[in-house]
Amino acid sequence: MSPVLAGVLQMLALVAALALAYRPLGDHMARVYSSTKHLRIERWIYRAIGADPATGMRWPAYLRGVLAFSAVGVLFLYALQRLQGTLPGSLGFASIDPDQAFNTAASFVANTNWQSYYGEQAMGHVVQTGGLAVQNFVSAAVGMAVAVALVRGFARSRTGELGNFWADLVRGTVRVLLPLSVVGALVLVATGVIQNFSGIHEVGQFGGGTQQWNGGAVASQEVIKELGTNGGGYFNANSSHPFENPDGLSNLFEIFLILLIPSAMTRTFGRMVGCPKQGYAILATMATVWLGFTALMMWTEFSHHGPAFDLAGGAMEGKETRFGIAGSSVFAVATTLTSTGAVNSFHSSYTGLGGGITMLGMQLGEIAPGGVGSGLYGMLITAIVAVFLAGLMVGRTPEYLGKRIGTREIKFTACYILVTPALVLCFTAAAVALPTPADSMTNTGAHGFSEILYAYTSGANNNGSAFAGLNADTQWFNTTLGIVMLLGRFLPMVFVLALAGSLARQSPVPVTAGTLGTQKPIFSGLLLATVVVVTGLTYFPALALGPLAEGLAS
Repeated sequence: MSPVLAGVLQMLALVAALALAYRPLGDHMARVYSSTKHLRIERWIYRAIGADPATGMRWPAYLRGVLAFSAVGVLFLYALQRLQGTLPGSLGFASIDPDQAFNTAASFVANTNWQSYYGEQAMGHVVQTGGLAVQNFVSAAVGMAVAVALVRGFARSRTGELGNFWADLVRGTVRVLLPLSVVGALVLVATGVIQNFSGIHEVGQFGGGTQQWNGGAVASQEVIKELGTNGGGYFNANSSHPFENPDGLSNLFEIFLILLIPSAMTRTFGRMVGCPKQGYAILATMATVWLGFTALMMWTEFSHHGPAFDLAGGAMEGKETRFGIAGSSVFAVATTLTSTGAVNSFHSSYTGLGGGITMLGMQLGEIAPGGVGSGLYGMLITAIVAVFLAGLMVGRTPEYLGKRIGTREIKFTACYILVTPALVLCFTAAAVALPTPADSMTNTGAHGFSEILYAYTSGANNNGSAFAGLNADTQWFNTTLGIVMLLGRFLPMVFVLALAGSLARQSPVPVTAGTLGTQKPIFSGLLLATVVVVTGLTYFPALALGPLAEGLAS
């Protein structure tokens, strides 16, 4: 079987699996977030944290819940790392340095999971399982809660209430993430992913000498790492490590986990606003971007440029022979078009244009299908821009899902769209202009610039993957990337929730002959054009200095 055919078959199997899970999971999440009943374990949690799940929250109160919970998470995870050297079950590892502890705490709470350390050489079982894995669950649940709050803003009228953050957080964790993680972890264990609490073992190497390996609760962390679009691996090699991703079957299953919830949330959106076709229109746009990026990535990586490429079957540098170019390309696109950041190959070793595709996927806002929660609200923000542009073209007030898009709504939308590029480009410019940060670059020229641009793109978009040629374990990068990750996560949420509150207060606008049909294919085409023009072209000058220049020169 040719490598290209193998890649096509993997894509078909992946699409089929996602299609089978789409309606059941999407409908289940719609019921979860619309239910007025509480499970017994949920009531115990509410009593423990002192929350009343029946209390409706306006957007400022909902936002305060998001920020307060996340701030406590940062402080807890920071303290856990700083105290690691005194805790049991830490495998003898020392406490984490202050700047790296801040970076890691900000990273995991912000659903970024950027790692400037070697996981198997720095973090013991307590921090990995009691700290990082816990944040993998709750940071994903926060993103889902914010997305649901925006959906309620469209679905509700003449009220400012968006639901209850604590109820949404607990339900998302208990009823969605935990059950899926239990099943997914069993599947991963069956494929060969390890799950234990063993210590450090010394094993022999081929050709003599020894090497140290430590075990861990890898399968349980691996499943929520992918399912919650987190991405932080137990080992430094991430999903290219055989303990995390043993073979082609586990590789395909992990890609499925990455895309599962973000795809199904479009169904949840359609059900909650009372029109499933609206969810299909959003999904169609996401799927078009994802399929286009995957096809383009495979073309760049399979293209032959000489005898070495011919013998290897394509650009095999930095890729696992277990997965090949096809399995690596599909994974790379899935992980950068979502906010996952897990890697089964090293993006710095991709062709110039291939590395640019991974970067552009993040710069689009990771909306195809995007992160858990963040992908949906990011695409809905883009949909608001699309109906605004359509309204300008036909000369009528733009409307979306029965809500007028006025000055207030457009201001919130514009702020959401501008904040991430501002973070990426300003911090990249500072890192390139100052003398000290540039010392961390392994490469010079266009590829060296791409290393820095990729790092801040990954941080601000809460992705977490790296170009792997940049030494990010410095005070400058640990501190600035930590700041970028927090601002890139929570500033957009401010504007999303403010927008949701503004929409929820409106009265519904009746449908007329002039109303734009946002459930139709023509709107999906307009939405796709908006994604490319409004978000993609923002970064074009920076991309021209990095991956485009490198790709055209090769």
